Amino acid sequence: MSERSELLLIYTGGTIGMVEDVETGALHPINFDQLQAEIPELKKFDCNITVKSLLSPIDSSNMNVQVWKELLQIIESSYEKFDGFVIMHGSDTMAYTASAISFLLENVNKPIIFTGSQLPIGKIRTDGKENLITAIEIAAAKENGKPIVPEVALYFEYSLYRANRTTKVSAENFEAFQSPNYPLLAEAGVHIKYNRFAIRKWEDKKVIARKNINDQVASVKIFPGLRRDVFQAIANLPNLRGLILETFGSGNVPSDSWFSEEILRLNERGVIVLNITQCTTGSVIQGKYETGVHLENAGVISGKDMTFEAAITKMMYLLSCDELSIDEQKSYVDKNLRGEIS
Repeated sequence: MSERSELLLIYTGGTIGMVEDVETGALHPINFDQLQAEIPELKKFDCNITVKSLLSPIDSSNMNVQVWKELLQIIESSYEKFDGFVIMHGSDTMAYTASAISFLLENVNKPIIFTGSQLPIGKIRTDGKENLITAIEIAAAKENGKPIVPEVALYFEYSLYRANRTTKVSAENFEAFQSPNYPLLAEAGVHIKYNRFAIRKWEDKKVIARKNINDQVASVKIFPGLRRDVFQAIANLPNLRGLILETFGSGNVPSDSWFSEEILRLNERGVIVLNITQCTTGSVIQGKYETGVHLENAGVISGKDMTFEAAITKMMYLLSCDELSIDEQKSYVDKNLRGEIS
C-alpha cells in the first residue's frame, strides 16, 4: 500500500442520502453522484476514495440479513485493496448492522467506520456532511504505517464508538447514539482525540467473512403480567435456535414456576437462551437476586453488559458457526469475542 490511503466508501442508503419528493414530501434515496455534488469537500481529501453502492440502496428500516451478506461480500472482495472502509447507513438500524459486521467479519485489522445522519444531506442544517467527512478522516488515519482504529466502529456527532457497544437513543437529536458501557474510541473537536486505551490492538491476521448467517433467533421483552401463552407463542417456534430475554434490572424475571419450566424445555430442544438487561447501563448478574437465580439454574446464559444489538447479532453469528457443537456455541455466548463485553 502507498502512504496515500486508499478508502472504499460504501453507500447503503438511509437519511444521509435522502432527498424529499417535491410532490409528496416523502424521503427517497438519491444516487451517489448527487451526493458528491452535495459534499464537494470529498474531493479535497489527501487519499483516494473509491465509491461503491448497494445494488438497490434502501431505507435502513428495510435492512435485513441479505443486505448484510451483500455488505460482507463487498468488504471481503475489496479487503486487500483498501486501507479502510466507510459505510454510509441509515441511523435507525445502524447499530444492528455495525454490530453484525463486527462479528461476521472475523480478524478485522482495518478501519470499518459506519456513519449517517439525522437530517437528509440536502437540508441546510444537515449533520451528514460533518459525519461523513470526519468518518473518512478517521478511516484514513495511520500511525507508523498502521491504522489508528483497526476495528469496526460507528461515528456520529463528534463521537467514535465501538460498533458493538452502540445503541441509538434519540430519533431527533443529533447526538443520536450512545455507548452506555464502554468509553468513546475518539472525540472530534479542533483535533481528533483518540482514546488509544479503548481501541483494539492491530493484529496481522487474514480476514474471514461469515456469510451463512443463521437468523433463527427471537427476543422476548419481560414485562409485569407477561402471560405464559404469550411467551410460548415465541418459545415454541419450530426452528428457533436462539432466544434473547430482555429482563429487569440486573437480569431478573418473575419467579413463577412456569417460566423455569419453559426455559428448561428450550434447553432440551437445544435453544440457546441469553439474558440481557432492559436497563441502558449496567450488567446482568443472574445470581444477585432470587428472581435471577432460577434463570441460572434453568441454564440461561448471562449476557453481562452487552447491548441488545450486540446480543442478537452475536447469537446469529455463533449459530452460523456450524463447525461448533451447541455446547461450544453456548460456551462462546458470554465470552468477549470482539470487545462487546467488559
